[in-house]
Amino acid sequence: MSRDPAHKAPSGAGTGPRDGGGSRWRSSVRLLGMLRPSKWRMAGVIAATCAFVSLNVAAPKVLGDATDVVVDGVLRGSFDEPKLASLLLAVSVMYLGASLFSWIQGALTATAVQRVGYGLRAAVEEKLHVLPSSHFDEQHRGEVLSRATNDVDNISQALNQLLNQLIMSVLMLSGALVMMLWLSPILALIALVSVPLSTLITVLVARKSQSHFTAQWNSTGELHSQLEEFFTGHEVIKAFGRQEASAAGFKDSNDRLTRSSARAQYLSGVVQPLMVCVSNLNYIAVAVVGALQVTAGAMTIGGIQAFIQFSRLFSQPMGQIGGMLTLMQSCLASAERVFSLLDAPEIPPETSAAARMPARFPARVRSRIPARVPARVRSGEEPGVEGRVAFEHVTFSYSPATRAVQDLSFAVEPGQTVAIVGHTGAGKTTVVNLLMRFYELDSGRITVDGADIADMPRDELRAVFGSVLQDAWLFTGSIRENIEYGRPGATDAEIVAAARASHVDQFVRSLPAGYATMLGNDGDSLSRGQRQLISIARAQLAGRSILVLDEATSSVDSRTEVQIRQAMKQLRQGHTSFVIAHRLSTVRDADLILVMDHGRIVEHGTHQQLMARSGLYTSLYEAQFAGRGKLQGVPEPEQ
Repeated sequence: MSRDPAHKAPSGAGTGPRDGGGSRWRSSVRLLGMLRPSKWRMAGVIAATCAFVSLNVAAPKVLGDATDVVVDGVLRGSFDEPKLASLLLAVSVMYLGASLFSWIQGALTATAVQRVGYGLRAAVEEKLHVLPSSHFDEQHRGEVLSRATNDVDNISQALNQLLNQLIMSVLMLSGALVMMLWLSPILALIALVSVPLSTLITVLVARKSQSHFTAQWNSTGELHSQLEEFFTGHEVIKAFGRQEASAAGFKDSNDRLTRSSARAQYLSGVVQPLMVCVSNLNYIAVAVVGALQVTAGAMTIGGIQAFIQFSRLFSQPMGQIGGMLTLMQSCLASAERVFSLLDAPEIPPETSAAARMPARFPARVRSRIPARVPARVRSGEEPGVEGRVAFEHVTFSYSPATRAVQDLSFAVEPGQTVAIVGHTGAGKTTVVNLLMRFYELDSGRITVDGADIADMPRDELRAVFGSVLQDAWLFTGSIRENIEYGRPGATDAEIVAAARASHVDQFVRSLPAGYATMLGNDGDSLSRGQRQLISIARAQLAGRSILVLDEATSSVDSRTEVQIRQAMKQLRQGHTSFVIAHRLSTVRDADLILVMDHGRIVEHGTHQQLMARSGLYTSLYEAQFAGRGKLQGVPEPEQ
């Protein structure tokens, strides 16, 4: 339920990066901690990687021995064929075994990483249920969706590559270094000269690229948010001829994304060529000094061949680690965005003294409960209240600078219909938002059947409310499923009865598939009035004790308004009802009308009493109906 337009957060608020995820180091530790449930898989990854590296490191030495056998054979004029064959067979088995262990490592890593992605998406979905309404007022929907999809996917892909390559590269680096030191300490020291230079290049590039990766994923979220707005508001954009302005705004965001992505990718691409250059210089030095050692008889040809292979095995992981550090920057930029969402302030926890609903339809009132109310509620097994509601000196503000509701006090008796009217931004919707605890009070209290709602579990409190909002929300599914949403498990007879009471059954039966008609895109295939009637049928089926009807007839034609008014009248029978309306014709029969202005109740009474006072209500009424009569020839309704 949205709050009043006058109190909406400014556009773009809250879309920037937050610090909730902490530093890059803490984010990386936290991300790796999510691998803990897959610890045995990760142990298998490390074991498979060790086997792969061991075989790859041992193979060049065996191949070097085979080369020495060939050289000795050439010099003596005869080959030791059995030994040569056994060495070549051993090398072949080693490389085949290395390929097998590489496949095992990849399969285990992919499974572990997908579990992390699954856990992140599940954590985001759970988090969305415990975020306060104020968070959604400040955030664009597209930005939240981008964090739950684009950023999580980027984390999964990057983590998969990092775990696959990083462990392998570190072990390969270590193994190759040990073998080089064993073969020739002098050549090993020459090879190690490249390490400080490679490390310096990597650190400088990673530090430079960090801000660009953060900008890249922030721009991705901004672009996603704009696309979502363009999609939902495409009719308004076309109606006002704002396609070019929208395209220009999109181009600006797209340009920012392109620039930040290009810079980040450019810096990522710089690392590998620089590492290759350092590796080649190192190769030249090793080859020259190695040739001199062979000439001096300090090394064999096979030994120098093996060493050169090991130097390649040493320099290749150095380049890979450099490239992975830039990939890590992208991964951590996305991780910080996801963790900032997961760390956002949640709805305050329930107090330890939270009680169950104070009255589950006491026996003294059960005889007056309408038959459409579910049997489990009528019997007291599920939440159901008598419906006495009181606001006692309630004050609330969306921001410290502006009071949305000030010192609000009124009482509603069970079964009464209360209408709340006033100018846009007067605080009407805020009243019902507070009643259903979408926001917490600054001061004062609200009671239901004498019990403070602040002491009630939110789920149980909301279980006694049925609502019909200004914008009817229909999900992708059949009409039957959309009505059944009000009470899962309802029988076909109960669904049809609710539809008939809400004037839905007639137009549904005129559809080829009837109640099985599938709806999509928020029910765009139906008219606004038909979507609203389905919402009323849903509330009718739910049979809740207290009803909230928020601007339910604001966007429909006069004929449909009459149908909705009749449906709402049927719906309100036997229930405490709060009706928010701009069309005052829908509230003339209310038991109590509250007239609000700037967050205060300035008038209250029945329609006749308020008209007799000639106050704000009278001016609203006369301006609405007199204007309609003059402009459209519509006769004024009787007072």
